[in-house]
Amino acid sequence: MKAFQLESFGLDGLAMRDIPTPVPGLGQVLVALKAASLNYRDLLMIKGIYDKRMPLPLIPLSDGAGEVVAIGSGVTKLNVGDRVAGAFFQSWIAGPITREKSRYSLGGPRQGMLATHVLLDEAGAVPIPSHLSYAEAATLPCAGVTAWNALFADDPIKPGDSVLVQGTGGVSMFALQFARAAGANVVVTSSSNEKLERAKALGATATINYNEIPNWGAEVRRLTNGGVDCVVEVGGAGTLKQSLDAVAYGGRIQVIGVLSGAVGEIPTTSILHKAVRLQGIYVGSVEMFNSMNRAIEANKLLPVIGSTFPFENALEALKLMESAGHFGKIVITIEP
Repeated sequence: MKAFQLESFGLDGLAMRDIPTPVPGLGQVLVALKAASLNYRDLLMIKGIYDKRMPLPLIPLSDGAGEVVAIGSGVTKLNVGDRVAGAFFQSWIAGPITREKSRYSLGGPRQGMLATHVLLDEAGAVPIPSHLSYAEAATLPCAGVTAWNALFADDPIKPGDSVLVQGTGGVSMFALQFARAAGANVVVTSSSNEKLERAKALGATATINYNEIPNWGAEVRRLTNGGVDCVVEVGGAGTLKQSLDAVAYGGRIQVIGVLSGAVGEIPTTSILHKAVRLQGIYVGSVEMFNSMNRAIEANKLLPVIGSTFPFENALEALKLMESAGHFGKIVITIEP
């Protein structure tokens, strides 16, 4: 099989190699991948920022979808020919996250999806909605499940609630679509007016250009008459202060990403005075994945794909991610 292997940290450490196709063992399936998608985590992993101790060589990328082409002994729920996507955490099937459940994420430390074939655990190979293409399904495991977890897993948003999403990347666009399908109002921030217009076309009820309005937290409060019920916080340290300004009393901030930095000051008085719930979101379980898929199927939702690259041009796809010039998801198509 063909695979991109990370042999040293950095984009120039990626090389396409011919390596043996793995054979499924007990409880495993072999999937011929048709598409993979990028997450910001993949870029951090490749650069050695995510974990400098990660053993190499590593096949990067956590998200992909394809067809089951072989099954190992003990597999009872999947058959050759089934269309599946790989769950980000192969060992987090249901219930709350634990250290043990979070140890075996695809694309590091477990081998990932930038390859023509991958081994998955049967329990971590999730059937995909019938109306989605492989490219669309490849966007679901990390960004889709993360957005679903943030909005519905613990304290589900309700019709009439208000949600703030930051930027127009994969998690944010999934959150926009899921929240609107649930009857919530959604405010979207971005530095690009062109991207904000595209967000409006997807259902955003209000938009803010944060370059034009640096104190956008106050603007969110004005637009929502007091603040949003839920913030999907993908920025991290650089945006948390504004998010605390934007959230309503008794609201919650779902902390997902570190796009604007991993370390910064936390205005704890705002958390106390507004009784804000601050929760970390680390993708989600297979159970959440299946719940999300049922909602996607029922509403015939289509993931937002901004750019598509062929397998051999995977490095160009990663450079686009690095430039932050994308809208929605970046997908890599794979032909065995």
